[in-house]
Amino acid sequence: MKRIFLSIVAILFISSAVLPSFVAHAAEEKINMAEQSKSAVLLERDTGAILFEKNSRKPLPPASMTKIMTMLLIMEAIEDKKIKWDDKVRASEYAASMGGSQIFLEPGEEMTAREMMQGIAIGSANDASVAMAERIAGNEEMFVKKMNQKAKELGLKQTKFKNATGLPEKGHYSSAYDMAIMAKELLKHEGITKYTGTYEAYLREDSEKKFWLVNTNRLIKFYPGVDGLKTGFTNEAKYCLTATASKGNMRVIAVIFGAPTPKDRNAQITKMLDYGFHQYEVTPLYGKGKVVSSIPLSKGSKAGVQLETADKISVLMKKGEKKGKFSKEISLKKDIQAPVKKGEQLGKLIIKQEGKVVSKTPLVAKENVERASWWQFYKKVFHYFSKTNDA
Repeated sequence: MKRIFLSIVAILFISSAVLPSFVAHAAEEKINMAEQSKSAVLLERDTGAILFEKNSRKPLPPASMTKIMTMLLIMEAIEDKKIKWDDKVRASEYAASMGGSQIFLEPGEEMTAREMMQGIAIGSANDASVAMAERIAGNEEMFVKKMNQKAKELGLKQTKFKNATGLPEKGHYSSAYDMAIMAKELLKHEGITKYTGTYEAYLREDSEKKFWLVNTNRLIKFYPGVDGLKTGFTNEAKYCLTATASKGNMRVIAVIFGAPTPKDRNAQITKMLDYGFHQYEVTPLYGKGKVVSSIPLSKGSKAGVQLETADKISVLMKKGEKKGKFSKEISLKKDIQAPVKKGEQLGKLIIKQEGKVVSKTPLVAKENVERASWWQFYKKVFHYFSKTNDA
């Protein structure tokens, strides 16, 4: 049986779309921002374009911005059904012993995973972070291994975790760029901003130990569109913040390391957000989960599988840029055999302008396709030979 359609490249031209001539690095312009910081970066979420940067690849202590990775692994565990929001999570003596920001868990105290996430996202609780780490991985050490493995999967070159909280520890570091990429990944879980975007909440409401949470990120209240993500402070790290805000079709991520005061930190983030929204705009092309192609399978219970976008796909433009055409290419893997898992990357959607690649987005399997059973395989072969003989 001959294999056909092992790969496909389809090019479509759309005259109404707009692409900037710079796309990836608007930072080439001379812009005075984040002057009172050790490093900074401004990233457009959908395209990953860097709009501004300052020492963005410099390894520095991230303080509680570390919890962005902690929250990412929690969201993945929820999505993979390894834990449910209503599951009770018990605080160990070790988790309850954490210093710094906390919700004052007692050894043996139980809260739901949802309440623990509120403590982490709103109150930057170190005790809740460790309790969740222990619940997901067995202990904090194993959870930290998962954190570093995820960092490796994301291609982060300036990140190494030693704990799940961001408390000072030698060899625990990240960079503004890496933190922005972590934030970009976390934001793929749309439910996360329900927690990071909450300004205040209560824990233990029906008890004598009622605890008021106020978000450490004050911009949530004072900058329209800000709904996360995480502040950080230690004496070594100074004042840090990874913030995200959306306006219209555009979402940006702004990161500051090492501001001298909270006021300086918030002012610099505000200036970066203003710059992003005033200077740029985004044209959405595809939503997450949009079916754009299919690919044939051999030895599968089905002849092929549909491919969908793994994330939103947009093009970034500078306001006032001249409109023009762009093209897309769909590049598929060859010789795919079952079984195939839902979400498995089997191709790429490539957006180009004048032959230059400006966006690459994974195309993933829309569903699981199991290996064909002996009976299914027999029927396929029988059908093939029947058609051959009829011809």
